[in-house]
Amino acid sequence: MNDKILLREEKDGVLVLTLNRPNVMNSLNFDLLNELKAVIEDVRFNQAIRVVIITGNGEKAFCSGADLKERMTLSPLEVKQYIYTIRNLLTMIEALNKPVIAAVNGIALGGGTELALASDIRIASHNASMGLTETRLAIIPGGGGTQRLPRIVGRGKAKELIFTGRRVDAKEALDIGLVNQICDVKDLMGECVKMAAMICETGPIAIEQAKYAINFGVETDIHTGLAIESNAYWVTIPTEDRLEGLAAFREKRKPVYKGK
Repeated sequence: MNDKILLREEKDGVLVLTLNRPNVMNSLNFDLLNELKAVIEDVRFNQAIRVVIITGNGEKAFCSGADLKERMTLSPLEVKQYIYTIRNLLTMIEALNKPVIAAVNGIALGGGTELALASDIRIASHNASMGLTETRLAIIPGGGGTQRLPRIVGRGKAKELIFTGRRVDAKEALDIGLVNQICDVKDLMGECVKMAAMICETGPIAIEQAKYAINFGVETDIHTGLAIESNAYWVTIPTEDRLEGLAAFREKRKPVYKGK
C-alpha cells in the first residue's frame, strides 16, 4: 500500500490528486491539508497543468471531512488553527487560476462536501452521499460551507441541509444542482478525464479569465459584473492564442494554444 497521504498523477495537462487515507475515509488531518496547500500553490504557476481533478482513494469515500480522532487531541486554540487552515486552503482552491473538478467517489461529509463546493465542477458516482453534517456535532461548517452551499443550491435548500445536517444521495444532489453530473463508480474518473480533456482544448488564458469573471462577477450587481467581464475580455485580445484560434478556424484545423 502506498504510504503517501496525497497521490499525484499528471498526464496530458491534467493533474489528478488523490486523497490517500482510505482507512479513515480519506479524512482531512493537518498533514493532508498542508500537503494539499503546497501542491495547489505549485500548480498555480505550473503552465503544463491545465486542469486539476481531486478524488479519494477507493470507492467508499471521497472525503469524510475532518479527522475526528485527531480533532479529539486538539486544544481549542489548535481547533481554531485547523479551521483557519482548511478555510484558507479551500479559498485557494476556489481561486486557483485553473479549473478544478471534484470526482466525488462515495461519502463526502462536512469538510469533504466543502472541498467539493470549492471546486468548479462536481461529478459524483451513484453511490455518493454528501452533506454538511456539522450541526449534529454542535458546530457549524467552518470551511466555507455556509457561504458556498447557498450560492450553489439556493438559500432555502442550504438552510434546510445545514440545519438538519442530513445527507443527500447522488440523485438528489443532481436534482438540487449540488453536482453537475452523476455516473457509475467505474465510469467516474473516465467522465472527469473526458471533461478535463475538453477543457484542455480551449485557450488557457481564456479559461483563467472566464473563471475570474464568473467568480468575482457573480458576487456583484450586474453592471459591476459586466465591467469585470469586459476587463477580463480585454486581457485575451492581445494574446497569441487569440490569433491562433482565428487562424485555426480559417485553416479548418485544431488550434494549438500555448498560454501566450
